Amino acid sequence: MEGSGGTRVVGFERQARQGVPPRLARRVLALDDFERLARRRLPRPLYGYAAGGAEENLSLAANRAAFRDIALQPRMLRDVSARDSAVELFGRRWAAPFGIAPLGMAAMSAYRADIVLARGAAAMGIPAALSGASLIRLEDIAQAAPGTWFQAYLPGEIARIDALLDRAAAAGFETLLVTVDLAVGGNRENHVRAGFSAPLRPTPRLALDGLARPRWLLGTFARTLLRHGMPHFENAFAERGAPFISRRAVRDFARRDHFDWRHVDHIRRRWPGPLILKGILHPEDAAQAAAHGADAIVVSNHGGRQLDGAVAPLRALPGIVRRVGDLPIMLDGGVRRGTDVIKALALGARFVLVGRPFLYAAAVAGEAGVLHAADILMTEIDRDLALLGLNSIAEIGPDILFQPG
Repeated sequence: MEGSGGTRVVGFERQARQGVPPRLARRVLALDDFERLARRRLPRPLYGYAAGGAEENLSLAANRAAFRDIALQPRMLRDVSARDSAVELFGRRWAAPFGIAPLGMAAMSAYRADIVLARGAAAMGIPAALSGASLIRLEDIAQAAPGTWFQAYLPGEIARIDALLDRAAAAGFETLLVTVDLAVGGNRENHVRAGFSAPLRPTPRLALDGLARPRWLLGTFARTLLRHGMPHFENAFAERGAPFISRRAVRDFARRDHFDWRHVDHIRRRWPGPLILKGILHPEDAAQAAAHGADAIVVSNHGGRQLDGAVAPLRALPGIVRRVGDLPIMLDGGVRRGTDVIKALALGARFVLVGRPFLYAAAVAGEAGVLHAADILMTEIDRDLALLGLNSIAEIGPDILFQPG
C-alpha cells in the first residue's frame, strides 16, 4: 500500500485478479455485469429479493437517475502522477472512499456470504458492515474479519438493546451502525411477485426455481444445510433468532415502530465506539443525529426498499451537508461507478456504501468475486481522479461539478 496512488491501486488490482478466473475477469468489466450473471445463477425468488424495491420501484430508479443527472467538469494539464485514493474515517486509513453495505440474508445467495464479504473487504482495505438480518453468527464474522462493522435493527426495548450491544462488543465489534428507517417493513410487493416471501415458505414453485439453478442448489443451499443446518437469523438479538422459514422470523423483526431518539441517547451512553445512524434523508433528522451523539450518518433510502417515492440520497445530500457539514456524512443507494463515488464526495459525502453489486459478486464467484468487484471500483476511482486532474480524495469538491450558466 506504499507509494503513489497509481502503484497502490495496481497492487490491489493484481491481488484481486490473481484469485479471479480469467473467464470471469473477461466477462465482468463493470459492477453491473455481476448483476447480469447473478440473475442467471440465483433462483428467481432470491434474485427478486435482492434486486427489487418497494411498490413501483420509484425510489430504486431515482437512486440511479440522480447520478446520471450530474455532469463532471475536468481540468487539464495537471501532474496527476501521485494519485492516492485513500481516506481516513474514525481514526483509520481506508484504501478507498467506499465500503460494503449491510446485506440481509446474504448467505442464501452465496455460501457463507457474510464471511466472504467481510474477508474480501478486509483484504482490499475497505470496511464491510454485517447485517442484523444475517444468517451467520456475528462472532464468526468478527473472528474471520476483525474490523468489520455491525449493523443492527433495534427494537424499542432497552433490555434487548443492551443484550445485543453487549454481545457485539464482547465479540470485538467496535463500530455500530443502527438502521433507523425500518419502523415498519416496506411494501415489497415485487418480492411476492418474484415468489419470495418472509418467512420463506417452501412451495412447488420455489422448488422448481431451485432445481432450475443447480449450481446454487448444490453449491449454496444444499452445502449450507449439510454443513451448518437450517439457517437462522443469528444476530437480530442477543439470543439466536428463528429459522428463516419460520413465521416467528417476522415477529422477531417487529416492535420497531416505537424506537425513537430516547433509545439513541441510551445507545450512545452504552456504546463506546463509533455510532452511525443509517437511513437519514431530512436535514433536521441529520441535525438531531448530531445532537444525540452520532459520530456519522448514512444518507439512505434503504436502497429503494422502504418508502417508495422517497427522495434519492444523492438529491438529499446537499441540504444535509449544509445543515450538518461538520458531521461525517456517508451515502448509499445507486452507486455503481467510480464517477458515482466521486459525485457523492463532490456534494459533501465523506464515504459511500455499496450493497447489491457486492452481493451479486459473492453469488457469482464467492470471495474472488468480491475482490474483483472492489478492484473494479478502485481502479475506476483512480482513473477518474486522473481524468479530472486530481491527485487525492481530499481535492474533490463542488468545483468539479458542471454548473450550467
